Parts: sequence; structure tokens; C-alpha cells
Amino acid sequence: MSAVVDKFLRYVKIDTQSDEDSTTFPSTEKQKDLARLLTRELKEMGAADVRMDETYGYVYATLPSNRKEDGKKVPVLGFIAHMDTSPAVSGKNVKPRIVENYEGGDIVLNEEQQIVLPAEENPELSDYVGKSLIVTDGTTLLGADDKAGVAEIMTMAQTLLAHPEIEHGTIRIAFTPDEEVGCGVDHFDVEGFQADFAYTVDGGALGELEYENFNAAGARLHVHGYSVHPGSAKNKMRNAILLAQEFQSLLPVFENPASTEMYEGFYHPDRITGSVESAQVDYIIRDHSRELFEKKKTYFREAAEFLNKKYGKEVFTLEMQDSYYNMKEKIYPENAHLIDTAVKAMEKAGVTPLISPIRGGTDGARLSFMGLPCPNLCTGGMNYHGRYEYVCIESMEKCVEIVLNIIALYTENGIG
Repeated sequence: MSAVVDKFLRYVKIDTQSDEDSTTFPSTEKQKDLARLLTRELKEMGAADVRMDETYGYVYATLPSNRKEDGKKVPVLGFIAHMDTSPAVSGKNVKPRIVENYEGGDIVLNEEQQIVLPAEENPELSDYVGKSLIVTDGTTLLGADDKAGVAEIMTMAQTLLAHPEIEHGTIRIAFTPDEEVGCGVDHFDVEGFQADFAYTVDGGALGELEYENFNAAGARLHVHGYSVHPGSAKNKMRNAILLAQEFQSLLPVFENPASTEMYEGFYHPDRITGSVESAQVDYIIRDHSRELFEKKKTYFREAAEFLNKKYGKEVFTLEMQDSYYNMKEKIYPENAHLIDTAVKAMEKAGVTPLISPIRGGTDGARLSFMGLPCPNLCTGGMNYHGRYEYVCIESMEKCVEIVLNIIALYTENGIG
């Protein structure tokens, strides 16, 4: 069993699911269980400056430069992955299984419960015929998002520390909590990390390379109704549920996640609670274009103002806050070498780069605006956040090779 697979299988068995309703940081204490394990392993393999932030759960470490000084500017590189798993599906008692030499077709995840990963609904499975896949037993997610990234970074570190003949500059490593609930870098020590540039290892299929992501905002719509007995409600009742529906009807019909792709933005009602008297709808607003993003927020506010004028009361109140921005603003053109180097590293590994926009966000997006330019690399995982999640072993091994190639290219060529 390869080192990256061994690490991955151990890490996914530790429940690190984050909690979007928590008011603490990290949102769940159990994330620190993996943080402590990684801290111990980094110390055992000989990494320097290993420390765990006991309050917030971050893990930091350094691989000191071992290169001879030659006047070349070699940047301090960071590699970052998150330890938590999505709240969408349970991460407790994960039972990973290896499907060796996948022959194609459906994969039975759980015969007893008749849970099947269908090839018809996952046509990309055909790309993995003859390779080995790690799957779940169908009752939990797998946790490849992002424990595949964690395992790949740890394997990179182990490789370099076990082979001092491989020259490299200073490498910084960090593992973060709570990425899945949008708080992953709230307390990240950018100044103490002391990297010139970094990569998050948190992407999907082999070859994915991402430096564009959504501009993002969250909005909470409060709808204030008026409840009276239905039998005497005429011209009196204001049903908050119906009013919320009316607000939604004002938004562009096809600007929703199910109708958009690539660079197309959307409004997405993510959660609704309420009654006749009061309702609350949580929205997320997304667009790759900053200009269109601002227009979407303006339109959203104007929809609430229009309905308040219609009803002559403050029926709708709105809270809105930006979440993160498109990291492309911090990558291109000034730091384009991050992408150029990653492309060369993939090609050197025999991998075709797949550059596409992220229809979401990463820790790297926020870090880029905190002064640490940070595009995103692939991990080899697929079907994140669900029971049909899987990862290809050969892809994970290639991801380790890609990271090592990035380090080698910067060591050899410096910046540019």
C-alpha cells in the first residue's frame, strides 16, 4: 500500500464533520482529534516548527530549505488543506473500501442496504477502468474533501524529509478547520505562516487547476407577516410564507444553481423556516464578475424595497454580507507564475491540466485577499459531500507527484 493511501485510510476514519449552526470556532471540537494526530506525525517525521493552535485547531509546520545558496530567489511555498468534512452527510464511522482494478459498471457500495454507485449517472467512472478506487459503504461520505489533500501534503512532506538529497526551498504546511462552513481562515496566522505564495490542495479530478472562483455574499431575508384566524382573514392576513414566495418570484427564473454553469452566477435560496406570522429565508448570491456580483446584490435589495412600497410597510427586512471574492484579482497578472508553474508540474507528471472556474470558494480565495496568493490544486476526489464520494488511488499518487514537481520547478528556476 502506498504511503498516501495508508495515510488517507487512517485520516478518513476520524470524524471531523463541521457544524454550520455552531457558534464556536472550530465549530466542532472533534476536528482537533485529527489536528493532534497530524501534529504528532509531523514531529515524528522530522518537520520543524510544528505547532497546533490549541484554541482554534490549526496545524502549522515547516520543511526548512536544504538548498545551496546561489543567489537565485526561491520563494517560500505554502501548501494548505482542510481537515473538516461537510455537514451535508455524516462523517462518523466511515468505512472506506478499495475497489481494485475497477472493471466498469455500477459499484455496489452496500449490498445489505442496496446502495449502488450507478455508472449511468456517473459517466466519468469510465475514465477509471483498470484503476483502483476508494469508496464508502454508502452510509457516510468518504472525506476525500479534503483528507485526500491532507494525505497528499503529508506524503510530500514525508518524501522530502526522508530524502534530503532532493533540494528544495523553505516549505510551509498548514491544515485548517471549518472550511466547509466558510470559516476556515477566520483565525489563520498569515503573518506567522511566512509564505510568499501558497496552494490549497482541495480540488477534484486529476488535472484540475483553479484560480478563479465566485464572488460570494450571504443574505438573510426576514418576512414579517400578520396572522389572524383563516375564517376572518380577508383583507387582514399577511401570510409570510406566501410573501416569501412572492419575493422569490421577482428573482430571475434561470439564475439559480440548477440552470447555470461555468461563469454564470445565481441566487440560491438555501434554507427557509417560518409560519404565517414570520418567515426567514437564507440566500447565497454568487457571480464570477465583480460588476455582475454587485448588480445582483443591488437587484436583491431593490426587490425587497419594491415589495415594501407595495405593502406600505416594512414587511421585508434584509441582512447581507460579503463572504469572499474572486481570487483571480490577486493571481493575474502579477502572480501568473503560480499557474504557469502548476501547469508545467502537471505536464511533467503526464497529467493534462484542466483549468476551470470554481463554482464555489476555497480557503485560498480568502487567503489571497489576506495577502497570500493561493490557487487551488486537484486531489483526485469525486462526488464530494455525499455517500457516493470516491477517490482514485492512482490520481492521489499523481497529485503527490504534482506537488513535488511544483517544489522542484521553483527550486530550479526561482520565480518567473
